[in-house]
Parts: sequence; C-alpha cells; structure tokens
Amino acid sequence: VLTAYPSVQAKNLQELIALARAKPGQVSFASVGIASPGHLTGELLNNLAGIKMTHVPYKGSGQAVTDLLGGHVQVMFSGFPSTLSHIKAGKLRPLAVTGAKRSPALAEVPTIAEQGFPGVEATAWYGVLAPAGTPKSVVTRLHGELVKILKLPDVAQRLDGLGFEIVGSTPEEFGAYIKSEIRKWEKVVKASGAKAD
Repeated sequence: VLTAYPSVQAKNLQELIALARAKPGQVSFASVGIASPGHLTGELLNNLAGIKMTHVPYKGSGQAVTDLLGGHVQVMFSGFPSTLSHIKAGKLRPLAVTGAKRSPALAEVPTIAEQGFPGVEATAWYGVLAPAGTPKSVVTRLHGELVKILKLPDVAQRLDGLGFEIVGSTPEEFGAYIKSEIRKWEKVVKASGAKAD
C-alpha cells in the first residue's frame, strides 16, 4: 500500500504525482531498505510517471513507519502489516494499493492501475520452496497440506486481518509467477541502479 503522512497535500495518486512534478526531489518515500520491494515500487512509479521522488531507506519497517508517522518522510510503500492499523486509526492516509486489484482489507482504496498507471503493480508475496530435485509426490503432498492449513478458518481469519490475500496456487503456477517477477524487477533494478547492502 502507498501511504501518506496526513499533512501531505495529496489525497490520491494523481495529486501525489502532481506534487512530485512541482517539487522534483522534494517528496520523499520511505522503504525498509535499498532494493526492497517498497524501494523498487517507488522507482517503478518514478520511471513510469516521469517524476523524481527521493528514496529514504531504513533498516526495517519499525523506524520507517515511525518516521512516516512523525512526518519526517512524506510517503511509504509498505506491506499491509506495517501500516494497516495506523491507516484504520486515521494516523496515515492510503493513496493506492499496489496489487492488480483492490484489497479486501482496504476495499475503498483504488489500485495504482485504476489511477492511471497500469504498469505499476507490486505485491509482497510469500511461498514455500523445496530444493531442486524434490520428488513430485513430496511436492504435491506438501502443497496439499499447506493449502488445507491456509483454508482453516482461524488461519484465514488471522491472515485476512493482517491484509494478506491467500492464493494457494499450484506449484507450477507459483513457479511461473516467480519467473515473471524476476523478469519484471530485473528491469527496475537496472534502471534504478539499486544495489542491496
């Protein structure tokens, strides 16, 4: 989710882009570190929107969110668990979600694509991987058990409350998704010059 400090004069993504164009380099965006998903999402938006927001990397979400809440940075690209409670408490303003569709956790907040930038799609995702060469029968069984766990009401409720969307795709679908993510983000890393510490 792209979230703003309440005094930022932008109520949506278009207004943020206009502000960044009017003040090149003066709008700062926090992330949990160099080459992190939040950093690369900000760089992707910079490239596609033709703006220059200044990246402020932190070593983790705690200090980044604290500085966003304190107004030391204007916006932040973050996962839902870091900022959702502050958004719901009215301490932060959501400008856009970065997924392909609206999130059930913030159904009223439009996606970046809905606001004119369909190329900016970024989600934090989690998956389970096994070593290459793991027998297909083991992978199939492990996948089946994990999907059962994800469908348990208490697990689903807990993950939903944190803003997670449960997918449970097949191993083949997940493998194809990982490959597409590598191709997409490789271009952003090269264009931004981002290097992990």
